[in-house]
Amino acid sequence: MGKLEVNAMKKTHSIAIVIVLLGVLLISGCNLIPGMARVKDGDTIEVNYTGKLSDGTVFDTSAGRSPIAFTLGDGRVIPGFEKAIVGMKVGEKKTVTIPASEAYGPHRDELVVEVPREKIPRDMIPEVGQQLQSKADNGSTIVATITKVSETTVTLDANHPLAGKDLTFEIELVKIQ
Repeated sequence: MGKLEVNAMKKTHSIAIVIVLLGVLLISGCNLIPGMARVKDGDTIEVNYTGKLSDGTVFDTSAGRSPIAFTLGDGRVIPGFEKAIVGMKVGEKKTVTIPASEAYGPHRDELVVEVPREKIPRDMIPEVGQQLQSKADNGSTIVATITKVSETTVTLDANHPLAGKDLTFEIELVKIQ
């Protein structure tokens, strides 16, 4: 076998080894290859997003602000949002609809209460849309929104404003740290 043939075989062998190693890295989810990293649990990431209701109303967006940064799995964002980001790579964009069950949960009727107006602070004029804060017995803060006002009662809703709603997000993965 000539020197030229031996060099060609070595080169072919080296290329085959590189291809196998790349395949192993990709299959294992390794984030060592720039531009090919995919988000996995425990990664700290940055994303741009726009959240919309089913009627197209934008309820939140990072447009005009810095991307949000968080660690996947730390519970800082709703479960469906985290799930949607797993497997994305930097620069990737997607639109996902997250059911209420994976967002802020169902609207719970037991969190809507009607209270006598005299229970509202005297110096406050209650109006629909106002938010009130109260301390629970365990020390946590409860935020309730006034949804109805009559001459004798005020209706308070302690559900999250997005409870019971399916949410659509446009997401762009900006960075994996």
